[in-house]
Amino acid sequence: MNNPVDDSAVLWTELERAVTERGHPWRQPVLATTCPLRGAQARTVVLREVDPATRTLLLYTDIRSPKVAQLDHDPRAQLVCWSPALGWQLRLSVDVRCETDGLDVTSRWARLRHTRAAQDYLSPLAPGSVQPAPGTVTAPAEAVAVRGAFAVLRAQVREMDWLVLDPQGHRRAMFDFRDGQPAARWLVP
Repeated sequence: MNNPVDDSAVLWTELERAVTERGHPWRQPVLATTCPLRGAQARTVVLREVDPATRTLLLYTDIRSPKVAQLDHDPRAQLVCWSPALGWQLRLSVDVRCETDGLDVTSRWARLRHTRAAQDYLSPLAPGSVQPAPGTVTAPAEAVAVRGAFAVLRAQVREMDWLVLDPQGHRRAMFDFRDGQPAARWLVP
């Protein structure tokens, strides 16, 4: 681990594993956004796809979720991943775009629509709405044929801040992808 640029490939491999391994701790990172009225907002999301070549991460969301309006206001966000087994924290600074139409959204909905998770996007009520009891809001039968409130969040990675907690000595590296070629440097943990 002398050259941090070489280590960025290890991070992308771990992110790809998080998508395919259900119990991987990075599968459910925390997404932090900014709300103009309430300040910082953080929530757990599910990492759906990773493309190291384009430095893109995909997440699914309900278009009515407050995070969508927050990202429309300011597309800069941060994803935080933690692996207790590895002792690694990865903070990803990203620019997020919400996609509601097009082949990318339609093809992902086609894979999701017959799963239990599809009900989240077909609910007549927006996320965070009050309901009488857990599980009492169901989608109308005719809604199953449409995409409901399903949307894809496309997160473009600008920076990766990697912290390794190790009994032999902590390490930290920053990877900056904004100017074409990745720039990397070691930081004080």
